[in-house]
Amino acid sequence: HDCFVQGCDASILLDDTNTFKGEKTAVPNLNSIRGLDVVDQIKAAVEAECPHTVSCADILAIAARDSVVVTGGPSWQVLLGRRDSTTASLSGANKNIPPPNSTVSGLVQAFLAFGLSVADMVALSGAHTIGQARCTSFSARLVNQSSSNLHMRSAFATQLKAVCPQGGNGNVTIPLDQVSSTFFDNQYFKNLRKAEGLLNSDQVLFSSSGSTKEIVNQFSSNKEHFFESFKVAMIKMGNITPLVGNNGAIRTNCRIVS
Repeated sequence: HDCFVQGCDASILLDDTNTFKGEKTAVPNLNSIRGLDVVDQIKAAVEAECPHTVSCADILAIAARDSVVVTGGPSWQVLLGRRDSTTASLSGANKNIPPPNSTVSGLVQAFLAFGLSVADMVALSGAHTIGQARCTSFSARLVNQSSSNLHMRSAFATQLKAVCPQGGNGNVTIPLDQVSSTFFDNQYFKNLRKAEGLLNSDQVLFSSSGSTKEIVNQFSSNKEHFFESFKVAMIKMGNITPLVGNNGAIRTNCRIVS
């Protein structure tokens, strides 16, 4: 959610100011991105040891890797040296981060725009094996089973309707992976094969014709193949137009330009 806006520059962490609107209230981020207080704690500890040295962008990259590792996923070498942006883009976040009702073609184009392949896109989608989504992100699928809102297994839909009834609180959250939501594994892909993808942008990877279905099958049956592909994709994504050299800044507080 950070790298697809202005590159991997920690712009997602900036609060609103008088000169720009931050990205935290963008539709794909609102009530979705969490753990910002943890980033604050990490930054404070790092600043105490190495003042004005480690960027918030690098902290995000390392934290992303470590959160995967501690939940059972793979590790990879995080390239370092990013610097932080001095501005953010609400419009960029709303435009560039694929929405939950995305089609396969929309997803492919969004990722290709940043140099990420179809295989990279499917692998990175596998990060939805952990995390939460708001009811509003998928509630349309519970009442509309049209071609643009792909079929959901009836028992799964019934389960979701109990938590996200029509006309209910759209900000209620539910795990993206109903089976192993706190473990980084390949269950996400197994869910897609059972028509239990929570978001339309999840289920289209399997239910649409094309190469993504075969990749889902491969990742579903071979966890290590998924892990290796995810590592490669994360390294590529972490290198999307970083600020380096004298560009940008090193924030002392990730929420403000400092």
